[in-house]
Amino acid sequence: MAFLALGSATVPVADAAAANQTFGKRPLKIGMRGRDVRVLQDFLTRAGFDTTVDGQFGRGTARRVRSWERHARRKVDGRVSRPDARVLRTTVETSSAVAPTAPVAPRTGKAVVGADGLATAPADAPPLVQAIIAAGNRIATKPYKYGGGHGKWEDTGYDCSGSISYAFHGAGMLDVALDSTGFESWGEAGKGTWVTIYAKSSHAFMIVAGLRFDTSGRASQGTRWQADMRSTSGYVVRHPEGL
Repeated sequence: MAFLALGSATVPVADAAAANQTFGKRPLKIGMRGRDVRVLQDFLTRAGFDTTVDGQFGRGTARRVRSWERHARRKVDGRVSRPDARVLRTTVETSSAVAPTAPVAPRTGKAVVGADGLATAPADAPPLVQAIIAAGNRIATKPYKYGGGHGKWEDTGYDCSGSISYAFHGAGMLDVALDSTGFESWGEAGKGTWVTIYAKSSHAFMIVAGLRFDTSGRASQGTRWQADMRSTSGYVVRHPEGL
């Protein structure tokens, strides 16, 4: 019997072909599992978005789907509709890898804070960074509220992690708000080129295009956007994938 590698697994060719044919028969989203999810994960990897092939549509797979959606100019929602599946299948079958391989472009500009407390993205900011800043602006002057932003996206106030979650949600990068501890393992390790998250159990803030987005800044300046930095000692440093 012939065998074929599907991601990190080796399966009989007949079974792999059958699994391939199931992909696109149903929409896929977080919480689903099955052979078609394995095919999705394998296709994402072959398209250049390295994904663990385990047949379970978890948050890691959803992040890779959103990365592919942005690259393919599809609706960014972390779900794979039947039309999405057709596009991804065609992409993989016509090219071994279509994802950009070049490193993230260096940041040359810096966001600035206006008199109204809102941030303006630099001209060279990628669309995703502009979307994060635009979402952050919507709550920049909202009051601090413990637990704010965790029960619902549109709230009367936001705590530190709720504020960051809102900004990422507005950019299509988060479906569920994370607490400070959650941000300690979200995304990739280390500083990002455009966005860096600093998190620990008691607090979280982020730097976006050179500006600090922090609830402690709002208390003194009336806005979460701050040009000055603060100590990062004791924080776990993370960044969104690709930024």
